[in-house]
Amino acid sequence: MAAFLQWRRFNFFDKEVVKDPETNQTYDKLKDINISASVSGRGQLIFGDHDGYLHMLNRELQINSFKAYEIRVSHLFQMKQHNLLISIGEDEQGVNPLIKVWNLEKMEKGIPNCTRISRAIPANKPTPVTCLAAHECLNWMAVGFENGSVIVLKGDITKDRHSKTKVVYENSKPITGLAMKTSGKNIILFVTTGGSVISINISAKQEQKMTLEDFGCCSSCSVMTDHTQDNQLVIGRQDAVYFYQPDGRGPCLAFEGEKLQLHWFRGYLIVVGKEYKGLPRAPILGGQTLEMNIVSVYDIQNKFIAYTAPYADVISVLCEWGSVYILSGDRKLYHLQEKDTQTKLEMLFKKNNYTLAISLAKSQQYDQDGLIDIFKQYGDHLYGKGDHDGAIDQYIKTIGKLEASYVIRKFLDAQRIHNLTKYLQALHKAQQATKEHTTLLLNCYTKLKDVNKLDEFIMTKDREVDFDVETAMKVCRQAGYHKHALFLAEKHQKHEWYLRIQLEDNKDYQKALEYIGKLEFDEAEENLKKYGKMFMSEVPQQTTELLKRLCTDYRPTDRPLIDQVNLDGGIPRIQKASAEEFIHIFVSNSPRLTEFLEHMIKVQPNSPSLLYNTLLELYLHDIVHEKDISAKTDKVRKTEDLLKNPEAKYDLDQALVLCQMNNFKAGILYLYEKAHLYQQILRYHMEHDDYVHVIDTCKKFGAQDSNLWVQALSYFARKEENCKPQLMDVLAHIDKKNLLPPLLVIQTLAHNSTATLSVVKDYIIRRLQLENDQITEDERLIKQYREDTEKKRAQIEELKTTAKIFQAAKCSICNHPLELPSVHFLCEPHSFHQHCFESYAENDSECPVCAAENRKIMDIIRAQEQSKDLHEFFHNQLERSQDGFSVVADYFGRGVFNKVTLITDSPTRQRTGSRPSSRLP
Repeated sequence: MAAFLQWRRFNFFDKEVVKDPETNQTYDKLKDINISASVSGRGQLIFGDHDGYLHMLNRELQINSFKAYEIRVSHLFQMKQHNLLISIGEDEQGVNPLIKVWNLEKMEKGIPNCTRISRAIPANKPTPVTCLAAHECLNWMAVGFENGSVIVLKGDITKDRHSKTKVVYENSKPITGLAMKTSGKNIILFVTTGGSVISINISAKQEQKMTLEDFGCCSSCSVMTDHTQDNQLVIGRQDAVYFYQPDGRGPCLAFEGEKLQLHWFRGYLIVVGKEYKGLPRAPILGGQTLEMNIVSVYDIQNKFIAYTAPYADVISVLCEWGSVYILSGDRKLYHLQEKDTQTKLEMLFKKNNYTLAISLAKSQQYDQDGLIDIFKQYGDHLYGKGDHDGAIDQYIKTIGKLEASYVIRKFLDAQRIHNLTKYLQALHKAQQATKEHTTLLLNCYTKLKDVNKLDEFIMTKDREVDFDVETAMKVCRQAGYHKHALFLAEKHQKHEWYLRIQLEDNKDYQKALEYIGKLEFDEAEENLKKYGKMFMSEVPQQTTELLKRLCTDYRPTDRPLIDQVNLDGGIPRIQKASAEEFIHIFVSNSPRLTEFLEHMIKVQPNSPSLLYNTLLELYLHDIVHEKDISAKTDKVRKTEDLLKNPEAKYDLDQALVLCQMNNFKAGILYLYEKAHLYQQILRYHMEHDDYVHVIDTCKKFGAQDSNLWVQALSYFARKEENCKPQLMDVLAHIDKKNLLPPLLVIQTLAHNSTATLSVVKDYIIRRLQLENDQITEDERLIKQYREDTEKKRAQIEELKTTAKIFQAAKCSICNHPLELPSVHFLCEPHSFHQHCFESYAENDSECPVCAAENRKIMDIIRAQEQSKDLHEFFHNQLERSQDGFSVVADYFGRGVFNKVTLITDSPTRQRTGSRPSSRLP
């Protein structure tokens, strides 16, 4: 129960007597009205009197009066959402109350349309009406009576028809108040008597009554709040004011004193009560002394008294046009105008009542900027009083609007570092902190050595990011809190920061390398390129293993071998780096590089040539510097296997240079042979005077390059020592393949003093005999060619001078008897059916039988004709040839140096047919 004395009093309403706008004098048009009831709403004040009149007062204070009842008006009820007025009064003497519903929208000669007239008698027992209520849906109306009965009229309250009347409550005590409320789908009727408070669900099929309180209130001492207080029923008693919901009592406020009236205005509870202490003397009207009442306006939400003042015998309190109007017993109409929010706040600021100012601003839906300004003023006030804890709480509420530097400057003193820390924490939670704020907060933690707070700020795993991570890591690292910096780097995947801290500060290379192994492919590749040399220097074996994974089929270590892609039947994407890009990090560790390259070549035989070249270089380097014989032999074997591997993609030229630089004989000879450099193999053996291998080389590769034997002959001919066996062997091969003219052989051997006639005697005799045989064969062929030529000339002459008789009986193509028409050629002669000739002949002027042979001869003649003009080709061939005489002889034989006359005419044919004729050449 809130004590009334604890509520502070303010004067938030301006009081003035209403004046007549025409005369500017006190408004007195109500002084002669004997008011019996009053109500306000829909832009007017309405009064009922004991003479049955209704007086409607508009905003310009103009009165419209009309006769509503014959005797008097007892009760009025104005609908809020509809311009309808419900009145109860009497048209006849005795107890016979009538309900009338007036439609104020439809006026005729200043009189509203009366849409309903019905009697208000509970169960045919006439009794005076004490109160009236209606629901805004226009389907429910309740009337309370002096005998304790309550009737409910269900149906359209604006019409007499289709309306049902039902007694919903009966009691021995008069009904003092009625109010209706919508609760969900139910219509709740509150009923108050002098001894109880009841709620009735009148919309249910069976009325559900609930007694909320065993004491009640007087007439006019109950009112319904608005939505700001959840539409509660309020009753006023001597000791307090009580609030009720349909299911029970709510809070109560200890406002002591006798209550005469309760009203509700914009969240304020207006109480008209009796008060005898400290009031001025009451005025005397018509010889009667008026009682003094006190009107108090309570702000229920913010718990303060907004206004209190005495009035003479208050008749009614009306709320309209955003103001409160009070009609007193002396018939004066008073206007209470609420001060604007800013004025009220300034009044509170002057009294340093900032807490109430904040509460008031919130209840008035003050804008955010206005609230921030109040918080700032309150904070400044508390700061000036030395209440730094309270001040920082207020400044925290200004975050997002008030410049943070304004607050920070006030608390930079070392003695207020706790307050500054609290503000900076709130700044981060509101996500309004900059990098500088994060730096300052972390420095506060480190200055205070408050590791727990630092842990809470940084290492809470479920915490949302409300600070700049990189700034936090930088500050923690500078302050030596590497653990916290590492936590942030790992949590927020700041890979570069994590590695720098581990490598530069903690020197924990193993953990750094394991961290890289958990990264995605691109990040792992990038960081190994960046820190690879450092890792190779400190943890070479682990680094090599990671590189093997990275360059084959990389998968982060914290990822399962079988992921969702495999389970779905998809083909996983293989990610691998280029091994050649990591060779440089092994610069100081050849054994690990050898291991890495051997692994890559084994797993990926199609590796780039750089890998094979580098591995070959490492092998050759090891062979040169290896002292252990067995180990050296093993390395030689591995090197030869590498060179002879058919899948190896080393660069042949570079491999040859490497083998030559390291004097690796087996490799040099193999690569010469692979490159078909047989002359180089021979020269290599000659340089080492290895006679056996010289002869073997000529035997092995002589078929591919016959000039090897000539080179061998020149080599042995230059030797002064006795090389007779070798010379004999070489001469035998030269003779067998006729590689050199005998004269050139003799000239070559003439320079060797050890090469006697006995060495070449057999060779010379054999060569002379072969040449003699060749001369004899050439002479025979010459004679034969001459004879053939004479025969051909004679045959040509015969064809030119002598008639040719065609005696062939059969076709030369189909061998059937020859029939006309036919075609005859002079060549054999050959004869054909005309249809056979046309089917098989390629053209009309050539014998189909002789065409193939003639074409060969013509091709040879054309080739000779073309060759004889190739002078440059001839000279090049002559210069390159070791036997120039044979080249010249070949060109003579092809007619290059003779003028040749070609016979291009084809053999003439003779056609015979229906028209005998003959065509001779």
